[in-house]
Amino acid sequence: MGGGGSTRRVTFEADENENITVVKGVRLSDSVIDRMKEPSSGSGRQHRGAVSDEELKKRIAEELALERARRDSEAQKRRLFGKLLERERISSNEHLTRAILRERAATEEERQKAQRFARQLEEKDRELKKHDAYYKEQLARLEERSAQFYKVTTEQYQKAADEVSARFK
Repeated sequence: MGGGGSTRRVTFEADENENITVVKGVRLSDSVIDRMKEPSSGSGRQHRGAVSDEELKKRIAEELALERARRDSEAQKRRLFGKLLERERISSNEHLTRAILRERAATEEERQKAQRFARQLEEKDRELKKHDAYYKEQLARLEERSAQFYKVTTEQYQKAADEVSARFK
């Protein structure tokens, strides 16, 4: 933009009212023109409203240099702001990536925990089924013994009743 020296030549001329007209497409604001008409503070000689071509060229060059420096400064600010925005974007992406990785790790840990609990539950279920089968078998044996005991007791009672009945008949 203005880092190197410009080889572009600017020509200008003053009209009858001492207004400056710039040729070759360079526009100057009224304030720039007014400043170019004013005598420079470093100059010891007095001007009567007329400015020499050489001094005017020097002022225009200074104004163009200032404008170029201002544009360069703005461009540099935009670049720095762009870099800052890029760093912020990268930082937020890194933060988001770390959060996603933490969440994935937590999800995987929960999945493994759920699998472990499922295996423990299946193991407990198998154990309960074994206990259930064992107690059913024990209950069946006890019922069978109880039935045999009842049968023997009933037979003995019947036999004793028959004996008592036969004796006292």
